[in-house]
Amino acid sequence: MPIPLLICDDSKMARKQVQRSLPDGWDVEVTLATNGQEAMEAIRAGKGEMLFLDLTMPVMDGYQVLEAIQREGHKTLTIVISADIQPEAYSRVMALKALDFIKKPVDRVKLSEVLHKYGLV
Repeated sequence: MPIPLLICDDSKMARKQVQRSLPDGWDVEVTLATNGQEAMEAIRAGKGEMLFLDLTMPVMDGYQVLEAIQREGHKTLTIVISADIQPEAYSRVMALKALDFIKKPVDRVKLSEVLHKYGLV
């Protein structure tokens, strides 16, 4: 059964890049969201067991998504993919229970390494 994977980024190019970087043969069903509000709707609908999340977005940013996931008790495994690589951003997302943090633009090899590290592929 495929893993419900949600990719949330306000940039269409970034969403496509993440999709192209997914490991070959990884059994996932991909849903796309352009902001945090759409992401939370998808998670509530069962489409986000796994989440690749940008931080800087309109409507609801990545930090707010992580807070909502915690508040609502979802078991979503979240990997943040962001250009905001400041130490404060890293500390904050890890405190909000993100699994890992990958620098944008996403690199296929790095994404695969992170997924293997947590036994997700």
